Amino acid sequence: MPLSSESPAQPVGAPRTAVAALLAAAVLTACAGGPDYVAPTAPATTRFTATPIPNLDGDEQRLDAGQAPAAAWWTLLAAPRLDALVQQALAANRSLASARSTLAAAQALEAATDSRRYPQAELDALAGRQKYGVAFSGPVKFPPFTYYSIGPSVSYAFDFAGGVRRSIEEQHAHVDYTRHELEAAALTVSGEVVQQALAAASARSQIERLQEQLDDDEKNLQLVHDAFDAGGATRVDVLTAQSQLDSDKAFMPPLRRALGLANHRLALLVGEAPADWAAPDFKVEEFTLPAQLPVAIPSELVHRRPDLLAAEAQLHAATAAVGVAGADLYPHISISATATLQANKLGSLFEAASAAGGLAGSLTAPLFNHGALKAKKRAAVENMNASLATYQQTVLHAFTEVADALESLNQDTEAVHSEQSAAATARENLALTRESYRVGNSGVLQVLEAQRQSGRARVELLRAKVQRFQDTVDLLLAVGGPPALAP
Repeated sequence: MPLSSESPAQPVGAPRTAVAALLAAAVLTACAGGPDYVAPTAPATTRFTATPIPNLDGDEQRLDAGQAPAAAWWTLLAAPRLDALVQQALAANRSLASARSTLAAAQALEAATDSRRYPQAELDALAGRQKYGVAFSGPVKFPPFTYYSIGPSVSYAFDFAGGVRRSIEEQHAHVDYTRHELEAAALTVSGEVVQQALAAASARSQIERLQEQLDDDEKNLQLVHDAFDAGGATRVDVLTAQSQLDSDKAFMPPLRRALGLANHRLALLVGEAPADWAAPDFKVEEFTLPAQLPVAIPSELVHRRPDLLAAEAQLHAATAAVGVAGADLYPHISISATATLQANKLGSLFEAASAAGGLAGSLTAPLFNHGALKAKKRAAVENMNASLATYQQTVLHAFTEVADALESLNQDTEAVHSEQSAAATARENLALTRESYRVGNSGVLQVLEAQRQSGRARVELLRAKVQRFQDTVDLLLAVGGPPALAP
């Protein structure tokens, strides 16, 4: 609702009563511009699980409470080829490239928003042709004329209600959000590379174990054939040995499929097409299980995990948005000034007599739309409350991920020990059964069963070891911060 408007051609020395009145009104209507953002307090809990984790306090793995893993957390696995692959993914992953551009765009908008706190200056140039009608000029007839104008104009919006300040704060928070989203994406990519490398190594090692099993099946089948030819075995024994071989061969295609899919996923993560890139032939033996597991305490975790920092930045932006909506309830006050050269002949434009200027102030206040603006502020408050609940839920989810990883590792230790014992027993049983069969005290079925148990025990031990590696990675991801990224 403009209260005064001066023509750009008004002399510079015109009265400024209207502008003074606007400034006085601005002082009377000044407000804080919404609530100041206060970061949420860290959770009071001091542990992630209700009960201690006994199996992570031994020689194989031990929790290092109060410590957080380094940015290059995957180096704890001591696998140089894995380190190189993660670095390649962080540099070439297409999703990370998109996130970098999103951050750059947010930073550009941040710079544009920051400029609103300063006066805005423009240069205007105008040329036109004017003709007045009789109804406007009356008995005095003005002939058509050409006019020219050139000069700068300066305008400034007084931020008495805090809307500009809060909008700048909101954009700053949005930049923080996009930065932490990039960091979270980098952490996710590094974790996926490690997990897919472990999956490929597991499949490849299981294929090797299965091939050893198939070689044993071939030997057993030949042994039964020899016994059958010598009259010491029946046709049923031969078919049983053949059935065992065929049954074990059926496990090979799923393992090869798992290996192929893991390699394809690695190609995707490093930004390559599967047909144009060959994944390293990872094996389980080249990974080292970290003996020390750094675990930040809960109050520190909220300041490390990028997804938690991103959720907090969203809360900050939503809080600032309340201030923006609140500022719209109050008058908007601005002032502008012009200094121009005006003439009806181009050759006279830059003469001293062509100088003109103007000074104007305006105050615009809500009138009939006041109810709508209040509703928008209520919506902004509810959005802030929703962001707070989302942040709190994200914190709880993070704590649950850490607790799950700790519990899984606790059980993994027992599982590995049990599988090691089972594999040793099965291996000894197989050797004794084969010797018993050789001297005629056991049948072929006992040999096949002992072999099947030994082969299964070796595979289960391998899977238990890989599972402990994977759960270790999950823990490092759950408590880790963002990896270092190239600019």
